[in-house]
Amino acid sequence: MTPFTSLLRRRSLLAAPLLLALGVPALAAKPAPQVQFVTSMGNFVVELYPDKAPKTVANFLHYVKSGHYDGTIFHRVIPDFMIQGGGYDAKLIERPARQTVPHEGRQAYQAGLRNVSGSIAMARTNDPDSAAAQFFINVKDNGFLDPVPIPDADPVPRFVYQGRTYTNVPRSSLARAPQLYGYTVFGKVVSGMDTVMRIRQVQTGPLGPFASDVPRRTVLIESASQIK
Repeated sequence: MTPFTSLLRRRSLLAAPLLLALGVPALAAKPAPQVQFVTSMGNFVVELYPDKAPKTVANFLHYVKSGHYDGTIFHRVIPDFMIQGGGYDAKLIERPARQTVPHEGRQAYQAGLRNVSGSIAMARTNDPDSAAAQFFINVKDNGFLDPVPIPDADPVPRFVYQGRTYTNVPRSSLARAPQLYGYTVFGKVVSGMDTVMRIRQVQTGPLGPFASDVPRRTVLIESASQIK
């Protein structure tokens, strides 16, 4: 480090305190967006992290603002796993999704987001880039849903998956292993987790196109709206 570089760094550290001393307000951090869900079993609020999963958050807010979630249900509930919704109405008719979002699971994971109890993540098919409107809320820590960190190299020199170590794996083969991508976490429940826990306890069974896990009592999302 040159003396000049060192001086610049010292000045940058002093900049904020100096502004405050002169009576100039420092720039406030932009608050994280929040979305309130009003459901037939109570309300809850999720906080979103666009700095960690920007495309995913923008996609989710697109569906919120378009009213896509209003009148949909939680159609899949597994009490020791998660609750999933945002894709079907009360008659179990799938609501058309207008767009998908590129997978940001590893980016979010590296930024510190995990599939822990209370976190919200995007549901998807085996295609990592297929997430659209459906989401799920973890009701316990589900670390096996987290992406597997893959070093930037070809072949990949080493990575660990479910306790097993893999070495010198061609990158092309990893594209055929969607489980390594995990599920993109993009926020968490910050109030109303008691509502989420009530939903997880509803009785479920087979109904319509689903072989299991459909609530026998309809859990309706009456509205979803951005409140911050």
